[in-house]
Amino acid sequence: MVAAIGDPAPRGRRRFLKTTTALGLLQAFRGLAPAYAQASIPGPGGEIRVGGTRVANLVIARTPLGFGGRLGSAVTINGSVPGPILRFREGEVATLQVTNQLDETTSIHWHGILIPSDMDGVPGVSFPGIPPGETFTYRFPVRQSGTYWYHSHSTLQEQQGMYGPLVMEPIEADPVAFDREHVIVLSDWTFRDPHRVLAVLKKRSGFFNFQQRTIGDFFREARAEGFRRTLAEREMWGRMRMNPTDILDVTGATYTYLVNGLPPDGSWTGLFRPGERVRLRFVNSAAATHFNVRIPGLPMTVVQADGQNVQPVTVDEFQIAIAETYDVIVQPSAGQAYTVFAEAMDRSGYGRGTLAPRPGMSAPVPELRERPLRTMVDMGMDMPDMRHGEAGKQHEGKPMQGMQHEGMPMAGMQREDMPMQEMPGMESPINGRHGPDQHGPGNQMVATVQRNRLGERGTGLENVAHRVLVYTDLKALEPSPDPRPPQREIEIHLTGNMEAFMWGMDGLKFSESGEPPRLHVGERVRITLVNDTMMEHPMHLHGVFMEIDNGAELAHRPRKHTINVRPAERLSFDFSYDEPGNFAFHCHVLYHMEMGMFRFVNVSGRPARRLA
Repeated sequence: MVAAIGDPAPRGRRRFLKTTTALGLLQAFRGLAPAYAQASIPGPGGEIRVGGTRVANLVIARTPLGFGGRLGSAVTINGSVPGPILRFREGEVATLQVTNQLDETTSIHWHGILIPSDMDGVPGVSFPGIPPGETFTYRFPVRQSGTYWYHSHSTLQEQQGMYGPLVMEPIEADPVAFDREHVIVLSDWTFRDPHRVLAVLKKRSGFFNFQQRTIGDFFREARAEGFRRTLAEREMWGRMRMNPTDILDVTGATYTYLVNGLPPDGSWTGLFRPGERVRLRFVNSAAATHFNVRIPGLPMTVVQADGQNVQPVTVDEFQIAIAETYDVIVQPSAGQAYTVFAEAMDRSGYGRGTLAPRPGMSAPVPELRERPLRTMVDMGMDMPDMRHGEAGKQHEGKPMQGMQHEGMPMAGMQREDMPMQEMPGMESPINGRHGPDQHGPGNQMVATVQRNRLGERGTGLENVAHRVLVYTDLKALEPSPDPRPPQREIEIHLTGNMEAFMWGMDGLKFSESGEPPRLHVGERVRITLVNDTMMEHPMHLHGVFMEIDNGAELAHRPRKHTINVRPAERLSFDFSYDEPGNFAFHCHVLYHMEMGMFRFVNVSGRPARRLA
């Protein structure tokens, strides 16, 4: 057979068709980014108004996804990653019909929303889940306002793209004045099957860490700190079988960091007119990544944390833990572009967007900063110089006091004195006893030196020269709806074995935990968390806001749905339920939750008048 003039040869034609088909698919897959990500992208994933007679129809399905020359499969909501912006209005009733087109059970949890337990969307805890081929109707009153998000609470679907932003408009005048707004959803994406990612972590927890220290690092540190000190520090880490570069479990070695579903070279663009007050609603919907967020050349005024209004505080950078939301106001006065830079906490990669007065503009992208290291403070060491900001150093000849670890006895270990409010029932444990199992395989170490770290900057931001948000900056704008002191306290230790990638509470994973804590509607409860691990744990308690004891006066403690607990940290928060039922409590690092850092509380009694 003779090929026609101008036609590729048969083998070349097949290669040509294969290549052009793949390129066409890649171009089509860019349509998975929602409409609010880029005005030039048509199709699904814009904004859906919900409430009153407006019913949202959400379809969960598997959809091909690709960028950077790679193809994969995502779990999408209405065909996009992230899902559409859902916009509610306080005082209305929201109705959402969710249809499952997957071949497995799915669910949607409304993160941070105060709703009845059976609408909370946690399979096996608050409802059975949505089987394949079926539709479930969520219906609940909207009793709050602010920036929130929604995501799957089934297996690892959240890592596969099943999440989206949610904005609740206040029924009264918004105390935050702004001229326009943009929703910015941060996330992490991997083309690996997340079940394989978890299997790898269980076999080799440091598999994705390509930033480990080298012999060259040793000699550089020895020249700067002294040979004996450097050698002693390395020996200590070795005996503890820990790595100071263990910042995040999964890193940029496998992740692509997305801003509104677009990779860094996709560059989402949000428009503004010079002089406008622009509200940026940041949502961290990542599965395993904390981000450090800054907009070089543009200060940010934080006005809302986790959907709750706070007294404005102006910063140049903030760390946003997994599942947190922050609203900031920026006011660009110049007609130039600005880069929205979301740097992974371990600095192994970044997500990127742009603010500009017109499409097509761009701004310089900052270089990734030097990766941070875990410190003696993270290890729970009681070092005098650490209390004065020199967390990464130790004096030669001084005894180290801190975490107990198998095979590494330390003399003189003690818990740093912390003010504790005495109250009836304060010894109520979550697992039928007080404190962690200090000898079980699920607990690698115990933080015998515990610190209040709420006033410290996030990991990697300790020494930057500009203003950084810390938890003690947050003060609620409105007085607390329930300023009563707590009636009892539950102390919970966050525990784990990093080497075996085992995570739990009080030394036990969820399957070993027994009966859940029993609470009552209207009861004022304090939970004190102690992090016995060397990893951050963003803890989320469903169905209620946690008023964190951050030093603010009682009436203005910030109300959060997610609290990031740092290594060797001890912190407390108060809350009171006004709905009965089962409500989940877990770490929002998806792989930690999956491996056992998950519980739920049982609340009994009749629904009370909502306090929020």
